[in-house]
Amino acid sequence: MGTKDRPIDAIVAGHVCFDVIPAMRPVEGRPLSESLAPGKLVVIGAAKTSSGGPVSNTGIALIRLGLRAELMGKIGDDIFGKGLLEALRREWADRGMVVVPGAITSYTLVIAPPDVDRIFLHNPGANDTYGADDINEDLIRRALLFHFGYPPLMKRMYDDDGAELAEVMRRAKDGGATTSLDMAMPDPNAPAGRIDWRKALERTLPHVDLYLPSVEETAFMLDRPLFERRRAEAGGAEALDRYSAEDVRGLAEECLRLGAKVVCLKFGERGVYVRSGPKERFREMGAARPADPDDWDRREIWHGAFRVPVFASATGSGDSCIAGFLAAFLRGETIERAAAIATCLGAQNVQVLDAVSGIRTWEETLAMIREGTVDVARAPDGFIPAPSGTAFLGPRDRRDPA
Repeated sequence: MGTKDRPIDAIVAGHVCFDVIPAMRPVEGRPLSESLAPGKLVVIGAAKTSSGGPVSNTGIALIRLGLRAELMGKIGDDIFGKGLLEALRREWADRGMVVVPGAITSYTLVIAPPDVDRIFLHNPGANDTYGADDINEDLIRRALLFHFGYPPLMKRMYDDDGAELAEVMRRAKDGGATTSLDMAMPDPNAPAGRIDWRKALERTLPHVDLYLPSVEETAFMLDRPLFERRRAEAGGAEALDRYSAEDVRGLAEECLRLGAKVVCLKFGERGVYVRSGPKERFREMGAARPADPDDWDRREIWHGAFRVPVFASATGSGDSCIAGFLAAFLRGETIERAAAIATCLGAQNVQVLDAVSGIRTWEETLAMIREGTVDVARAPDGFIPAPSGTAFLGPRDRRDPA
């Protein structure tokens, strides 16, 4: 991890917000629209408040996993901003926040009834004005890794087909850090959903070492017809179940072709899909690289989700998954182990309402992997068990599974 010249393990920058999550009762088989009908009073439980967004969710998870992380976000001095700073201060993670007097702090109301997918009521606030000039380049030069999250929810990041996003990642790369990028699903009917995301990724991914979006986000941005077909086939159900191994493989290969060195596609309840390029390209990475380049060379890995005793909410589960992957990468773990730790952090997350309180220490996480049960029944077609554990190897994996 950190070295004398680069004592910071990771910087997590980008979108940050204040989450308000009211506890809600089961809808008991009724549609959610009936429970939230106009003019109806709905009795709810106590609200859980938490810092949110990838700056908080991924950053705090990395800290709890024992890494030194600095957080970079932009907020206002309003009541939500004060609450957000207080939450981050408890984790010793408030030092890199930019506070703009008079600005609105981004906030999200998370409607998460049991057994129903979440609804987000979101105000982007100061995130919309975040740009390359808000990045502390002195800190970047002291960090092994720079991670940026949720540019589709930040206006300056997606304006002009992602020109500012590409500039942020270029500056991080020029600062010598290994770069990592996460996405969020754009609203197809909002400005973020109408930009040319392929052009944005063509500009940005040459400056990205580790690319960690979801399967659906990637399909939306790189293959809109595939995205629309799978949504139509799902008919309102979970569209991720409709994606084939060939679909996901094609999306990952396109991300590698556009410049990423390692791609980890979050697959919801189906786990994660990891694809890496040739080890010769790892020399293009910044200060953090695979401890064993041969192990990460041209791999195709799938790891299923861990089964959990209780499901509370998936708020921030993707951010937690990314924290697990990045922590494993920075600690020199194998690529299969990184996939396992990523899915384990996601499992920790979904057992609580908020995005950060369920995250455990590194040692507790390793114990959970040893004792946990992975859902292997949903392995994609053509994948076979890896000899080393719970991961599965795809037909494009360099290693001979025998």
